[in-house]
Formats: sequence, structure tokens, C-alpha cells
Amino acid sequence: MIRILIAEDMHMLRRALVALLDLEDDIEIVAELSSGAEIVPTAQALRPDVAVLDIDLPGTDGITAAQALHSALPECRTLILTSLGRPGNLRRALAAHASGFLLKDAEPDALSAAIRKVAAGERVIDPQLALAALDTGGSPLTERELEVLRMAADGEEPSQIASRLYLSAGTVRNYLTTVVTKLGARNRVDAIRIAREAGWL
Repeated sequence: MIRILIAEDMHMLRRALVALLDLEDDIEIVAELSSGAEIVPTAQALRPDVAVLDIDLPGTDGITAAQALHSALPECRTLILTSLGRPGNLRRALAAHASGFLLKDAEPDALSAAIRKVAAGERVIDPQLALAALDTGGSPLTERELEVLRMAADGEEPSQIASRLYLSAGTVRNYLTTVVTKLGARNRVDAIRIAREAGWL
């Protein structure tokens, strides 16, 4: 019997997933959660074989939870089930030791098949998303440009960034202008979005 923990904050979808998986003879749902902060303590108490996690959870997001779960309970494998099918999210999930990455619009039987494969030690990744992740390539930004953009993404103004990095505010504005140009963005906010979707931030 494969013991499953499910973390999905949308109540109707979580109940539908549980009902779907309850039809499988070899799968048992041991926990259904609505927030990311509950994942590690619940898994430590119940010792599931596979954790099926949404990315966009309140509190701790699913990818951060997957990393924490791998550290706390490495024998529990993680399958990310998400509607956020971006190459950057796939790369982040794999870096967090997730064993699988499946989109929510997959066929229903694909989920139970993916759970079985992940429980058996295999990796399961949506093939189209894997190709998109390979096509995206690496970041065109330098480490310093990424650092400045990361701080801007955290809501810091150029003067604050300049003070923390021992630069002039003009130099920081130049970095941000270069970032916008390199990414073909409309503005700083668009550059942050592009970098996040590509998994560079």
C-alpha cells in the first residue's frame, strides 16, 4: 500500500483528488492538508511514502516544503501537482529534490500512475514542460545584476539597494536599466516577472 499525503489549498479540488485516489486499491490517503506549514510536521508523524504538493500554498509554498521535507524525511518522495507549469518552477522543484512534476490538467489516471512511479523511485516530469525548461536556457544576467534585481523584487528602492551594496544610487539604476534591456522587459516589474518565470530569482 502506498501511503499518500496531499497538500492542496483549494478545498473542492483537494476533495476531488482524495475521491479519485480512494478508487485505487494500492493507494491510501493518510493526510489531506490546506497549508504548506503543516506538511513537514504531519509527514514526520504519519510517515507517508509520497507527498503530493501544490506549489501555491498559503504559508510555505510547495517547493520550499518539498526541500524541507527532503531534509527532514528523505524517504518520503515528493510529487508536485500544479497549474503553475513554468520552466522556472520545474527547475526549482528539481533543485528541491522533488521526484515528480505534473500539471493539474493531466488525465486523471496519469496522477495515480505518477504516484506509483515516484513511490518506486522513478522520476516523473511532464514531457512538454521538460522540453520548455531545456529551451529556456541560462540567465543572461550577471551575478551582480541578479542580486540587484532580487533586492528590487523584495521591494527595495534603488537608494536602499545602493546603501546595502555600497554603490551609488545611479549605479543601481544603471544595473536595473541594463537588466530591463537584457530581458526585453517593459519595465522593472516586467523584468522581475520574466526572471521569476524563468527560475532565475
